[in-house]
Amino acid sequence: MTNVLVAEDHPVNRELLRELLEARGYNVTEAPDGQEALRMIEQAHPDILLLDIGMPILDGFAVVRKIRENPSLATLIVLAVTAYAMQGDRENILNAGFDGYLSKPINARDLANELERLLRKREDQNTAPNQPPEGNASGKIRAAGNGK
Repeated sequence: MTNVLVAEDHPVNRELLRELLEARGYNVTEAPDGQEALRMIEQAHPDILLLDIGMPILDGFAVVRKIRENPSLATLIVLAVTAYAMQGDRENILNAGFDGYLSKPINARDLANELERLLRKREDQNTAPNQPPEGNASGKIRAAGNGK
């Protein structure tokens, strides 16, 4: 089961996200602010973080910066879920280190599609053809064009 941490300061938004995610079979934990989200990431080791941008204590930008600076957390999938929906916001958010972006109000279909896209992308990266097939340690060398 995929574990999702929802970091959102508004209880109603957290509840909505929880219901949408649990209906699709995700295991959900919640954090009411960025500082608590960082603490829970260390404890719960989620597969994906849904992160609001405008939160107290640490905003989403500060949280994603700390995640990307920490080698043990840097590969965590972070999806921005935000009311920032002006022209240029999406690009600024993605350039800040987020893996994906959804604007509020949340559309259930868009949420499901984005989660599936991000998780599929992670799965594809984990099975990238950088590794030779088992039992063929020299396959990588030959594939690189060095037949020796």
